[in-house]
Amino acid sequence: MVEELGNLQTTIEDTRWTGNGLTAVQEAVDSFLDGSGDALDTDFGTAEDEEPEALSTELDAVVVAIEEADLDPDADADSLAALVEAVETLGTGLEEAEEWDDLGTNEQLRAEGFYDVLGHFKDYPVEWAALKEHEKQGNVDQVLRALDALGSEFMERHCLEALTRMGDPAAFDEMHQRAQKRDRPGIKALGKMGDGAEAAVETLIEYVDTDSDPQLQKVTFRTLGEIGSEEATQALANKLTMENDHVRPAAARALGLIGDTRAVEPLADTLADDEVRKVRTAAAWALRQIGTEDALETVAAYEDTKAYTLQAEAEKARETLDAAGDDAEPVEA
Repeated sequence: MVEELGNLQTTIEDTRWTGNGLTAVQEAVDSFLDGSGDALDTDFGTAEDEEPEALSTELDAVVVAIEEADLDPDADADSLAALVEAVETLGTGLEEAEEWDDLGTNEQLRAEGFYDVLGHFKDYPVEWAALKEHEKQGNVDQVLRALDALGSEFMERHCLEALTRMGDPAAFDEMHQRAQKRDRPGIKALGKMGDGAEAAVETLIEYVDTDSDPQLQKVTFRTLGEIGSEEATQALANKLTMENDHVRPAAARALGLIGDTRAVEPLADTLADDEVRKVRTAAAWALRQIGTEDALETVAAYEDTKAYTLQAEAEKARETLDAAGDDAEPVEA
């Protein structure tokens, strides 16, 4: 009986119960305290706390009493039979109590208040309507709950898009787990958290050299830029000379978002030497974002180029330099 009570205590503590289930567990424990108290001629009181750990602790006094009673199989047969019945009844009560896993997906979401935000008029499906409302209210926990519970590709996509738009670091752990599996939507969502996702930089840098997966590279570069950690500067600068013409611009723009002045020289080299206009324009844009005088002068030197997009970046750089010159304090004679 003592061993079985130990097993039942573990069940009480380790099971996730629904609200109704927890009430049923409390009632089962309360009934057991009465039954075992009658068998041992002891008052074990009542189970007043609904917390699983507290309910489990209520059984400790009975275990001690059984061990100290030194019951004899013959002389105390009636007491032993009553105790056995009380333990078996407790086990049956726990088996019948409602566990969280007994609920369907919609029932779980309802129990967690996911649908509480819905008014009288609802979009279809209702889960999507609730999701949009939770996004408006900034309820990251409910969006994550829907992402975990709803298995359709439709809802997964909309949950991830909502988390990306929200950009809340409260979703970092879940998105980082996805990023560690090279999940591009998860990586994109990390970028919108800015420096709130800095702990993911080490993971993301590992993907910088995945030349066989340019789509992964592009979303990774953008995310590293948005996070803004200078730890990624050298790895991104190394990709300014990679072969893929579609990925090099992403590396340049990421460096511009980070703003590390160490990137000025490799970006200037790219601006001067790269044969692809889109790459050169991206390098010019990045240099403007870094915004040092050297970086701006480097871009402004291309005001007379025939490439329109590059010329536009050069003119913007010159305007910034001229504005800075106009704002400078006059030097006294």
